[in-house]
Amino acid sequence: MFYKFEEELEESVIVDRPNRFIMEIMIDGKKEKAHCPSTGRIGNFDFKNTPCLVSKSNNKTRKTKFTVEAISSQIPEKKNKKWIGINQGKSNTYIEFFLKNNFFSEMVDDGENAKREKKLGNSRIDFQIKNNFLEVKTFVGNIPYGNREPAKEGQKSLDRLIKHFSDLSKFSQEKNGKAIILICNQYNAKEFTPPKNSGGTEISNVVKNAIKNGVENWQVNLKINKTGVYFGEYFKLNLF
Repeated sequence: MFYKFEEELEESVIVDRPNRFIMEIMIDGKKEKAHCPSTGRIGNFDFKNTPCLVSKSNNKTRKTKFTVEAISSQIPEKKNKKWIGINQGKSNTYIEFFLKNNFFSEMVDDGENAKREKKLGNSRIDFQIKNNFLEVKTFVGNIPYGNREPAKEGQKSLDRLIKHFSDLSKFSQEKNGKAIILICNQYNAKEFTPPKNSGGTEISNVVKNAIKNGVENWQVNLKINKTGVYFGEYFKLNLF
């Protein structure tokens, strides 16, 4: 069982990224503008001659009819490429599908009862499953491929992560239920470690406190291709 796209993605090549919202692609011998779903830096890519998979929209009011869903670090001519999903906004859709089909039975019970976007403290948490809360995080700034210097997470992203860890930590400390942070990668990623760049010390302290209070940290690696998203592996993280 896998999450099947309504329409197969089309393979293309990114020739440029003129701004954080737009990527220029070559598709069917024609240059087109495509929506970039991750507005920050994406790994170490400079996006010159980068293979990609795009979805097509039939919405005539959109400024771009394509969205870049995945990229590859391999050359355009290579067959059977390994793809890296970059649409962070779709992660919750994929996770909801796999929750409701009980792919996460070791992490949480009754995944089929998952409800989206529930308030907890000062945060809105991605999923509530009975009396358990699950927050999903997808980072694309630290994808370890490309030809630029390693990227840093933006401060806005770090602040949001700190807030979610803090609210889940308080919830877990009060023994109201299980609190979980799930790092979701749309490729076969290595085990996650907290960032050591700007803001790293503050995050480390927040994460250590959350773990002390019982917050669980997990990672899942999904696989994406033209037809859909497949479940790879998931495991509990021992961050410190």
